[in-house]
Amino acid sequence: MAAASATALSAALSSLSLNRKPSLSSSHHRHSAAAKTPLPLISNNSLRRLPPPKVNPADLQTTIYPDDDPEGVSTFSPPERPEDFIAPPSFDDGPMESEEDIARAYEEIYGPAYSGETLLGNDVYVMDAKVKKATGFGSKTKKEKVRDGFDERVVQVRRVTKVVKGGKQMHFRAIVVVGDKQGNVGVGVGKAKEVVSAVQKSALNARRNIVSVPMTKYKTFPHRSEADYGAARVMLRPASPGTGVIAGGSVRIVLELAGVENALGKQLGSNNALNNARATVVAVQKMRQFREVAEERGIPMEELWK
Repeated sequence: MAAASATALSAALSSLSLNRKPSLSSSHHRHSAAAKTPLPLISNNSLRRLPPPKVNPADLQTTIYPDDDPEGVSTFSPPERPEDFIAPPSFDDGPMESEEDIARAYEEIYGPAYSGETLLGNDVYVMDAKVKKATGFGSKTKKEKVRDGFDERVVQVRRVTKVVKGGKQMHFRAIVVVGDKQGNVGVGVGKAKEVVSAVQKSALNARRNIVSVPMTKYKTFPHRSEADYGAARVMLRPASPGTGVIAGGSVRIVLELAGVENALGKQLGSNNALNNARATVVAVQKMRQFREVAEERGIPMEELWK
């Protein structure tokens, strides 16, 4: 009997030893390991508090109304209307605006493109077929000749080539002389991908470089002159009436468009058309009339011949 009770007691103790809780030493070991783990750092800026705003007592304005009751209800009393007051009409009471008035108002604010039809009756949304054809894509724009009294004459058209990274670019260079045959002449040069455009650009450039040519009543030069431009050198001499213009190349074209009828010209240097034309213009600019020299010297014109 005693042996059986001892056996049961030992079995109970063994079961208790298998199901016992972790010892204090193990829990202490875990706490020590957790203590060794570093805690996340907290910056001082997050713990730092903003200082309270400082208020200057002088900036505070307190208005006290002794007659007002703070607990009472205040009512607004508008001023009385004058006797001759007429209330403005309502927005919906006015007459209806017509479409013309609306279009005119839009045109004054935004321009004619917003109203569709201008005050002159031109519809901006409708394009004439001829205008559309003349200004459309791929159409060749034909510009009318400028009628300003100047005659144009093409001196030379040459094909020039520019070598670029992708190949060669081909253009045309035109030299044009314009003049009114009354003492005004100009030389211009222009480049473009088409001959017509090059001529137009050079004519515009020539009109921007108009110079006056001094002439006598016999349509000749007052005196001889020589000038050079680059490697070109030009000599100009006056001639008697009936001689005509005896010159060649671009010199002759410049003198004819200037209105000179009796003159002698000679190219002494290079045969370059552009340089000879510009040398002719430089030689003409060196000339002066007899009255201009007399005014500069302060003597009458009769004494210049002595």
